[in-house]
Amino acid sequence: MWMQVRRKNIRDSRSKGVKSPVFRILRCLTVYCLLSAAANAVAGDLNLQELIEEALKKNQEILLYESKITTSRYKIPQAKSLPDPMFMFGYQNEGYRRYTYGEMEGAQWMFSASQAFPFPGKLSLKEKMALSDSESLKAIYDAVRLSTVARVKELYYSLFLASKSIELLRNKTALFSRMEDAALARYSSGMAPQQEVLMAQTEKYMLLEKEEMLKQKIQALEAMLNTTVGRDVNSSLGRTVEPIYTPYPYNLEEELKTADKNSPAIKAKEKLIAGAETKVQLAKKEFYPDFALGANLYKRKGEFEDMWSLTTTINIPIFYRTKQRMAVLEATSALSEAKHELEATKLMLASGIRENHSLLATAKKLMELYKDGLLPKTYQDFEQAIAGYTAGKIEAITVISRLKSLVDYELYNTPQKLDS
Repeated sequence: MWMQVRRKNIRDSRSKGVKSPVFRILRCLTVYCLLSAAANAVAGDLNLQELIEEALKKNQEILLYESKITTSRYKIPQAKSLPDPMFMFGYQNEGYRRYTYGEMEGAQWMFSASQAFPFPGKLSLKEKMALSDSESLKAIYDAVRLSTVARVKELYYSLFLASKSIELLRNKTALFSRMEDAALARYSSGMAPQQEVLMAQTEKYMLLEKEEMLKQKIQALEAMLNTTVGRDVNSSLGRTVEPIYTPYPYNLEEELKTADKNSPAIKAKEKLIAGAETKVQLAKKEFYPDFALGANLYKRKGEFEDMWSLTTTINIPIFYRTKQRMAVLEATSALSEAKHELEATKLMLASGIRENHSLLATAKKLMELYKDGLLPKTYQDFEQAIAGYTAGKIEAITVISRLKSLVDYELYNTPQKLDS
């Protein structure tokens, strides 16, 4: 009987266009599942290697230097090409009163073609200079790629650190809640003043404030990471994955030798030096004159025969003291400048490697110290302090100070970043 009434109600509801409660529940569950699946798809794990590969394809600075390299390669065939030939035509008339072509011996149409030839060796040196510039840009391009990879890693690990710090803050907020509960229990029993409750609550709210600041930092890091990868700044990112610790196998001497041999920054400076040396050679070649060959045809009419001639034009570098000689000095000074830049780059690179190597060794020792010593002892000290406070043997300020020390050790004293 009850089932018949139930079926009738359902039929009546459908006939009136009203959804049954069961249908509404099923629809809500379906929507919830779809939204959950979409959220899980969006907030999946953020793969570092995929980010690096995407950045190498889409980073705007990398694309900029790819275009610069392409542009520089177009300059190489231009540098080794001869100047454009020249063509001249004109008319020469005898007298001013009438057109005398074919009547007077000097009346003629003139046609001339000429080609300039730089002194032997100049074009090959210009080609070598353009090639050195292109190779220098290629080395800079390699350096930009490496710096982009380092930037993606830095932002990724900074994002992981900020997310991990929020988890740590929440854990420590729970510890302050324990302290607050103990203070409320003692206050309600008349064993402690209200000030101790307020102290515990204040410290807890300060951690909540830090959590909000870290959330804002995460948004900024995500925007910077999207920009570095080449995405829209508002693109959603997934969860960072905790990195697996791998020992660093290289010693300082190996690092310095590898950097000196493979560093794109050093290679770029070396290519600039090669280009500067070529420019010195080209400046010395400018002491020698260029020349141009010309072929001339004089077209006449009637009984006057056509004429032709060959000419050679040579420039005379008589102002070499203020022009060519100064150009050589300028090129020599630029070469010296390029050499000093190379040495400065090597020194800066070696200094950065030594600093990072020292930071890496220090970070390793500190991680062992915090993991095996300070953090376990601090946790143990806090548990003893909260137990003593609950029993009325320790003051609240002692428990709070020890808990703050634990927060400082986990959040701030651990080395947070090593420069790439």
